[in-house]
This record gives sequence, structure tokens and C-alpha cells, in this order.
Amino acid sequence: MDADVIVVGAGLAGLVAAHELTSRGRRVALVDQENAANLGGQAFWSFGGLFLVDSPEQRRLGVKDSLDLAWSDWQGSAGFDRTEDEDSWAVRWARAYVEWAAGEKRSWLAGHGITFLPTVGWAERGDLRAGGHGNSVPRFHIAWGTGTGVVEPFVRYAKQAARDGLLTFHHRHRVDHLIVEDRTARGVRGTVLAEDRSPRGVASNRDAVGDFALAARAVIVTSGGIGGDHDVVRRHWPERLGTPPAEMVTGVPAYVDGRMLDISAEAGARLVNRDRMWHYTEGVRNWDPIWPGHGIRILPGPSSMWFDALGRRLPEPCLPGYDTLGTLRHLRTADGLADHDHSWFILTQKIIEKEFALSGSEQNPDITAKDRAGFLRERVLGKGAPGPVDAFLREGADFVTAPNLEQLVDRMNGLTDKPLLDAASIRRQIEARDLQLANPYAKDAQIQGIRNARRYIGDRLGRVAAPHRILDPAAGPLIGVKLHVLTRKTLGGIQTDLDSRALGADGTPVEGLYAAGEVAGFGGGGVHGYNALEGTFLGGCLFSGRAAGRAAARQTA
Repeated sequence: MDADVIVVGAGLAGLVAAHELTSRGRRVALVDQENAANLGGQAFWSFGGLFLVDSPEQRRLGVKDSLDLAWSDWQGSAGFDRTEDEDSWAVRWARAYVEWAAGEKRSWLAGHGITFLPTVGWAERGDLRAGGHGNSVPRFHIAWGTGTGVVEPFVRYAKQAARDGLLTFHHRHRVDHLIVEDRTARGVRGTVLAEDRSPRGVASNRDAVGDFALAARAVIVTSGGIGGDHDVVRRHWPERLGTPPAEMVTGVPAYVDGRMLDISAEAGARLVNRDRMWHYTEGVRNWDPIWPGHGIRILPGPSSMWFDALGRRLPEPCLPGYDTLGTLRHLRTADGLADHDHSWFILTQKIIEKEFALSGSEQNPDITAKDRAGFLRERVLGKGAPGPVDAFLREGADFVTAPNLEQLVDRMNGLTDKPLLDAASIRRQIEARDLQLANPYAKDAQIQGIRNARRYIGDRLGRVAAPHRILDPAAGPLIGVKLHVLTRKTLGGIQTDLDSRALGADGTPVEGLYAAGEVAGFGGGGVHGYNALEGTFLGGCLFSGRAAGRAAARQTA
């Protein structure tokens, strides 16, 4: 045996599994197709949001949360409808995860040195139904250090385990086959790739320089999803979301290619819920890209007006920050939109200064560096948009500004092949919205949502601009943002039991084969069902990676 356990994929789930194994004295071979600079995988680039329930941070802000409310929200969002088959384990994973988020999760994270900003974000505010999709209360806890900080302790553990002789890194080793004999995982075979010293996230070469094989008593697959390969995304695009866009921007590095899904299936693992995926509608082209087609997601507050490619205001619940997949479905299925891959925000300088955040560790240098003074100076006491947002406003190909609406629409039309927007029509819609601000009550759902958000102190202080007319010159200049579909997460994958054991077509485990993280739909082959509540992706890697590592450690005792 080359190791007790082989872990395929050096992202967050793989690092967590490796730590659980090496802390119990198991020898681990950590295999990844990228170089050492990419330890931590996609999670390194994330904003670092984590879903917690009834936390001290929530309570300090006056948020009353509970396990029952969170479980109700999760079920309403997931919409599990395959409970006798593909969702049979996903439902159990979901319940276990919500219980963890309401219980041990925060103290477990603290034990690894992970702490949180004092504010709690209100992501995925939902579809405006009590029993439907969305978070009833703010639950998005941002880690100091962003995703980089969440990854850091597990990278440190892996390097220490390597020094202690318990872990061996196999960088630039691409797994092409899982060795399974008599329904028992025995190891992996694959291709050694040429050395590549590209910086983290930059696409690396795929030049083969040799072959390799490794043997072990168990194999854990933690190789991520499909978001970096648009052809695979389109292949599994569900009919319920209409037709896939002809053009998208990419929210993950190129190595998020989904190869191990089919390789695992060939070895006997069952893939489920492959039609479930999570892509954002507020993507913009990165003016300073790292990987091919690099897009950044805007994390919007609730005040920007959202228009489709033809200049029609989106209906509720397709509001900024409310219902990600509901908005994606609308933009791909509404009359006249199938041939158009973009939509628009129209907002004011006052809104962008208060409400725009950008997803990604590199777009939030103050939080990533754990610079508390810088965070206070930049985001609370500072005037103007945060530095990274201002850079997009100045340099981004999808941003235009103007002193009046007619000039703005003209510049927005300049970003498309044909002038699709009519300034008079957009003016009528904005003026109708602006008239709703004359009273402290309104019939406009978005205005109601803004006022509801400002009742929460976390939003009022740092996330939601004071209500104002879009066409108020004092709030200007006006800003138009062209939005693209941004590929991100895979919600289905290898079906697993609660020990992260990969299940075969007959529902029984493939002995010695485990899966965790995105390749397993973050647990059970689809813990999120059809929708996610946000802050649940990093947490899913942590929870499922922990389960896989502990179970494999027991097996190899």
C-alpha cells in the first residue's frame, strides 16, 4: 500500500478529510492535477460566507433564529421531490447539516481559529412565500479571512502532516481511473502532468509526461463540480431553466472540470440529481482576470432596479438578492429573452456606495487580510464605493455612468450588438417606482423589501441605502451594469450515505470508496435540493469532508 487512504482533490473538502485522517494517525496520499500553489481549490477564492443558525452574532443584532425556522426554510428552498430515490439520502444529509449549523458548527470552526465579522448578511431573501425558498432571517456569516481564511488552517495541517511523514502531496497527478475490484476501492491510476509554475487559479497545461498508480485501503473523491466547463454545464442544463445561455462568464477556475464525476460512475458510483445546478445572474466580466472568462458576482443590496435585455423591469420575486434560480429561470424563459444572455441593473451612485459588494477573496482585501481597522475605515466610516467596487466602476467593461437617463440608456445600448433599450419606456418604469417613495408605505414589492431590510440594523448600518428616487439628481450620477450568467456550483453528484460512502446503483456502498464536497452534491448527492440558502457551500465541504475522513479512518483502523 502506498497509503492508508488516497484523497483525490486538494480543495477544502479534501483538506478537511485529510486532516481528520492524519490526526488519527492514518497515512494519506493527496492527489491533485494542479500545482502546490492551488491548495484549497475553489474555496480559496470564495467570499467566506457560512450558514449558521441562532448564533451569538445573530442574537447581538436582534435576529431571532431557530433550528425549526432554519429547517423550514431549507425544506421550502430544497423542494425535495425525489425522496424515494435520488433525494433519499439528500434529505437526511440536509437535516444533519442544519442541526450541525444550529449546534456544533460554530464551536468546531472556532477550534480551528475561524471567527466572523460582527455583522450577519441576509442572502437569498427568498420568493416572498413563508413556506417557499429563502432565508427568513440573516444567516450569512462572513469569516475573517474570507474563503482564504477558512482554507488556511487545513492547508497548515496538511503541510505539518507532510513534515510528520503522514501525508504525501502528489501535485500535477491527474486521476483517470478509480481502481475498484470486487466492488472494493483499491486505488487510482492516472497521468503525471508536466510541471507548471503558474500562479494560483491560472489555467495550467495538460501535457502528459508519464503515468502513475497508487494503492490504498480507501479512496475519497473530493474533486469539485463542473462550473469551469461550459459545455458540461449546457449538457446538464435542466429544461425548467429554459435554454442555456450561448455566452456565460466563469465563476470558478478552469480546473473545476467535473472529470471525476464520470470517472466515479465508471467505477460503480451512482450519480444523481445532475440537472440541479446553481448559477448566478449578477455576473460581470472581471477587468483583471485570473482564469479564462473570469467573472465576478455582484452581491447586491435590494435597491437597484433590474431590467431584462429588452428593458422590462423584472417582476417579484426577481429582485436583487432574493431568488437566484427564480431570476435565472425568468431570464431564460420569459417571452422574447431566449436569444439574449444578459440583463441590467440601473442604480445611483448613492446605491453603489452602500449596497455593492463583490464576491471573492481577492475582491475583499480588507476582510481577507483580517484588517479590522481597514474594514471599519473602508466600509463603515469611508465615503464613496469600496476600492474594489470603484475599480470595476472605472475599469469594468460592463459598467457605464451618465448624468441623466437618456445618456445612460444610450451608453447601455452601446454595450450590445443592437440598441434594445428604449429610454422613454425605462423612464416610465423608473418614475412609477419613484412615486412609491412619497409615503412610508407602498404597493411596490421592492420598496416594501427595502424598508423591511432597513428594519434590520445590520442592513441599515452597512448594506442598504436610505430610500431615494432613482432619478433624484442629488443621488447621481446614474449607473448601468450589464449582467451575465456566471457559472458556479453543482448541486447534484455522487450519492452518499451519512458516512460519505459512495453508493452504487443498487443503493449499497462501494466498499472503501467515499465522496465529499461538491462532487457529492455537498453530501448525499444533493443536500441543497433545487435551491441553496447561501453560506452553505463552504459549510458543505467542511461537513461532508469531515464525515468522509472520520469514516475512512474507522475503516482503516
